[in-house]
Amino acid sequence: MRPRQTLIALALAVACATGAQAECLSDAQVADLTAHYLARTPAPNPEKLSEADAACTRAKFDAQLEKHLGKVIGYKAALTNPAVQQRFGTKQPVWGKLYEGMVLPNGATVEAAFGARPLFEADMLVRVRSNAVNQAKTPMEVLQAIDQVIPFIELPDLLVQAPPRLDGAGVAAINAGARLGVAGTPLPVPAFRAERYALLDALRDMDVIVADADGKRIGGGKGSEILGHPLNAVVWLAQALAQEGLALQPGDLVSLGSFSALQPPKPGLTVTVRYEGLSGAAPVQVQFK
Repeated sequence: MRPRQTLIALALAVACATGAQAECLSDAQVADLTAHYLARTPAPNPEKLSEADAACTRAKFDAQLEKHLGKVIGYKAALTNPAVQQRFGTKQPVWGKLYEGMVLPNGATVEAAFGARPLFEADMLVRVRSNAVNQAKTPMEVLQAIDQVIPFIELPDLLVQAPPRLDGAGVAAINAGARLGVAGTPLPVPAFRAERYALLDALRDMDVIVADADGKRIGGGKGSEILGHPLNAVVWLAQALAQEGLALQPGDLVSLGSFSALQPPKPGLTVTVRYEGLSGAAPVQVQFK
């Protein structure tokens, strides 16, 4: 975590600890949550949190994760798909931080029990090129401020004892379930305007297919299922971060959210995600053991 981000997170945690948010998890509860995260065992559910309570809890949790996981390499926008929002009883996204070591190379083999409540989903990363991304209001403005689009299978961890009872605030409190992910070959953002418009259309219209080792489709969705256009997730995230005094930085990775339903991994399962209609995008694959 950058020094400025650390100070902001600690200030928010202190404000919560002084009683500004009565439902913010206590330091002891966050320490317990962290212990469960590290041990990959289910933690008690955070219950009945307001949006501010969730932000307070996430700040405390992230301060603990930083001690064990190292520097922040980016952020994830979660619950950006209306179908996933419905599952968690919310109408808005949430966000979490990505830490060093969370992003694995294409074809990685991962334990099926990589977390307390492990899941997988078709996702996508982008890499920030310019600070201008923080002022972006449209997908084109986002595209002008990034330099890579990266196929990605996210491996989130819902972490808690009773995932069906998690709501949007609860997901935010557990750092949006960030645990691991597998990144494919980066697709560079083209330099010419006409090619950028073509890429924008392809990202919106692509068919994201999740398949097993036999090529059988086991999930997927359209690009437009993330906030109408997947790059709108970056617009939302930049605005959400600004509300807490944070900003995206060049080199940061941003996970855009789920194109597919969340599914549990099983030992022996191989998952491949293809982005049909997105020219030049190679498949990304993970194997579970």
